[in-house]
Amino acid sequence: MRNGRSAEYRFNEGLIFGTVYHITYQYSNDLQEEIEDELHRFNASLSPFDPTSIISRINRNDTGVVADKWFTVVFNRSKEIYEDTGGAFDPTLSPLINAWGFGYDKKDSVTPVIIDSLRQFVGMKKISLQGDRVIKSDPRMTLNFSAIAKGYACDVIAEMLSKKGIRNYLVEIGGEIVAKGINPHGECWKVGINKPEDDGGYGEVQQVVAMSDGAMATSGNYRNYKIVNGKRIAHTIDPVSGYPVQHSLLSATVFAPDCMTADAYATAFMVLGLEKSMLLAEQNKDIEAFFIYATGVDSTALAVESTPGMAKYIVK
Repeated sequence: MRNGRSAEYRFNEGLIFGTVYHITYQYSNDLQEEIEDELHRFNASLSPFDPTSIISRINRNDTGVVADKWFTVVFNRSKEIYEDTGGAFDPTLSPLINAWGFGYDKKDSVTPVIIDSLRQFVGMKKISLQGDRVIKSDPRMTLNFSAIAKGYACDVIAEMLSKKGIRNYLVEIGGEIVAKGINPHGECWKVGINKPEDDGGYGEVQQVVAMSDGAMATSGNYRNYKIVNGKRIAHTIDPVSGYPVQHSLLSATVFAPDCMTADAYATAFMVLGLEKSMLLAEQNKDIEAFFIYATGVDSTALAVESTPGMAKYIVK
């Protein structure tokens, strides 16, 4: 058998989308060249950093560009998650992120008038896809799918492997993961959820989880925050208010049937905070979530909370 148990496990790694990918799969041939070709085609559709990509041309209002299959899928799924999260997940947010900068040093220069003016061209409800054309209510609107595209890229590569008959693989791009089958030791794939570290580093593992069929994505604020009056203030912008969020949630890990969904909800949960995210996750039968948050009088202690369905993933 070409892909039976006698086939060895291959390991590929490289750079894509400004991050690192690691892909392990059981197959008779090395597929790295095919994998990278697919990732580069994907990048040519959805990279906002490539001026020739489809999304970049749409952002420039290039009348000669049409949406391809990847853009169409991620646009439509983004719309759905935007609605389901009450606007917490919003790929049109870039103008507000740019206004606030990377930190709070510029906060004094960001006035309510500026925020209100920018919000006029932020919001997925103000943009639509009609056929293969993007229609904007304001030409200044731009799209950035960075909070969902890495997850979608994992799905794309997983689909490519599955079409070749590969039953055992793990695809990881920048921390987003799709797992199928078993690892080289004949067990479920085991993945660590990092414990947040104040110094912004990657410290010890908070929790090990086991996966055999599904996707996982993590979003976190703990590498980009400041403490104001004893509270951690995350560098995450709420698309609805236009202002930085203020809550204790440090990390949100989401498990879903596909990584595009997991990626987007993890991002939305970092906007919504612990209580709203728990409520939303428990209402959504397709996802499970694991949260790490700050607690204690000085917000330096850590606590975890998760949806009941997470129990099947937890390695004790």
